[in-house]
Amino acid sequence: MKAEQIAAVVEPVIAQFGLDLDAVEIKPAGRRSVVRVVVDGDGPDGTGPSLDDIAEATKAVSGALDSSEETGAGPYTLEVTSRGVSRPLTLPRHWRHNVGRLVTVTLTEGDPVTGRIIESDDEKVSLDVDGTARPITYSEIRKALVQVELNRPKSNGPGRNDPAGREN
Repeated sequence: MKAEQIAAVVEPVIAQFGLDLDAVEIKPAGRRSVVRVVVDGDGPDGTGPSLDDIAEATKAVSGALDSSEETGAGPYTLEVTSRGVSRPLTLPRHWRHNVGRLVTVTLTEGDPVTGRIIESDDEKVSLDVDGTARPITYSEIRKALVQVELNRPKSNGPGRNDPAGREN
């Protein structure tokens, strides 16, 4: 069982649900394999896929894999999941889905920067760093991770938080 072959089977299936394939991971787990399909997408409010989106896609992915020869004869467990906060932000859509969240950005040159995502587009992201907007192009970023906040500031909308007080 190879991740590329599994991706070829599941990508068109999840696309039917308005989702994007982010990764396919295959890990041994005793006599079984765990096939983890990581999905992403805008979702109904623009902040990523909902649990209902993922549940519906999971049923379809399971059916597609069961009828495919790409999984081989061995038993496997299927997991379909969203990106979560532990995965690095690598694409413009990752930044868009995390507007309002606190991130730490390791730059290709200079010190790391921690700030809240104000907005993003296909070329750059703008962070609120200590009350000042700081634009950073994606080419300047080596690695970026969302920071887990236990007491996250109040949101200005579903999944959104704009520290500058603008409407989303």
